[in-house]
Amino acid sequence: MRIIHNRFIPFRGYDAINLLGLLFCRKGIVLPNNLIQHERIHTAQMLEMGIAGFYLWYVIEWLIRLPLKGRAYSRISFEREAYAHMDDENYLLHRRHYAWRRYLRATE
Repeated sequence: MRIIHNRFIPFRGYDAINLLGLLFCRKGIVLPNNLIQHERIHTAQMLEMGIAGFYLWYVIEWLIRLPLKGRAYSRISFEREAYAHMDDENYLLHRRHYAWRRYLRATE
């Protein structure tokens, strides 16, 4: 994954964002390995869904989860998979395609 340090992306208050499989981060930010792994998982999700499919599903799922209790972002299946495995450096070596589907169920 290519990491691009810059002054503009992401917006202030955020350290990094994965856009189209490229990881943009603010200048001066040192990204921990587990955050890079989190974003690598998102890149794998993008590759298997197609870029447009990934972003479309992400927004639809976020909108569906907005009225539910808790933060919609943290309930998105893509995010749940990435957070669950961000500390496992070998996860992508044994990850099954579409593994994010296991995280579709709403949680409390």
